[in-house]
Amino acid sequence: MALTRRQKEVVDFIAAFIDENGYSPSYEEIANALKLASLATVHKHINALQTKNYLKRNHNQSRSLDVAPKYLQEQRRNRQGLAMEVPLLGRIAAGAPVESMEQQATLSFADFLGHAETFALEVRGDSMIDDHICSGDMILVERSADAKDGDIVVALIGGNETTLKRFYREPNGMIRLQPANSELQPIYVPARDLQIQGKLLAVLRKYS
Repeated sequence: MALTRRQKEVVDFIAAFIDENGYSPSYEEIANALKLASLATVHKHINALQTKNYLKRNHNQSRSLDVAPKYLQEQRRNRQGLAMEVPLLGRIAAGAPVESMEQQATLSFADFLGHAETFALEVRGDSMIDDHICSGDMILVERSADAKDGDIVVALIGGNETTLKRFYREPNGMIRLQPANSELQPIYVPARDLQIQGKLLAVLRKYS
């Protein structure tokens, strides 16, 4: 069950108070800090948080509130999620200048990294340079055994050689692995000798 806004304020305050003081706040301290109308209101929120397994309480002790493992796990997941987000401040022109517009948004790398079927590779060579994939770039790949024409894939040839190329099906059971470099020729492989290991998700390049 999801927490209400006020319930979250209560449990966050209790967790922060315990972290700072080493013991839990009294009901009066909770009411004063959060400007709650009465101690009965505090009781109501505490009971709801216990029911939802965000708080635990020892009824035989004063100042006996403590945050439950469920709350700690959610906080840990939230911190991990934030670590994979950066502010998205707008758009910038690579041609003629345009006005920069700041906006309140984030770009989450969890869309790429939070999946067990995603892996990374370092690019070696310039066969895909016309697709702006350069030697030294890091690529993120979604593990897949299939692709459609035009996909950029990680292909295993003959069971021992891997390459990054665009995938095309040709007549007579052949596969064309097309480089993105006008100086290089495509590679033709019988479909039976080729295994697709993944499809390109993203290209990462670090400049410093």
